[in-house]
Amino acid sequence: MRIEIYTDGACSGNPGKGGYGILMRVPEKNYQKTFSKGFRKTTNNRMELLAVVTALEKLKSPENDIHIYTDSKYVADAVNQNWISGWVRRGWKNVKNPDLWKKFVELYQKHKPQLHWIKGHAGHF
Repeated sequence: MRIEIYTDGACSGNPGKGGYGILMRVPEKNYQKTFSKGFRKTTNNRMELLAVVTALEKLKSPENDIHIYTDSKYVADAVNQNWISGWVRRGWKNVKNPDLWKKFVELYQKHKPQLHWIKGHAGHF
């Protein structure tokens, strides 16, 4: 089954107040659900990554065709440009948000999602 996940993260000030939003859709079942959460002190990149990690944590089966759409070059390029393998090889040295990246790698290996970068605020939804 194809599952489409749209994520976004933001904050006011960097660090500052922030949060994330997630829209998960299963087109063939005409199903969708949203999730969001706010934080008092965070960064934009942390919220972008936390949105993806949280969405992957909500998946029940690793047998689905997962497509994640994000406007974060930080997240999309880490996967699509294979930055993560270098980070792992170097033991996460000088990587921001290593706690979330480690969790992401675990979930990525389980669910094998495709990440798609989309331009933010371009009327996708």
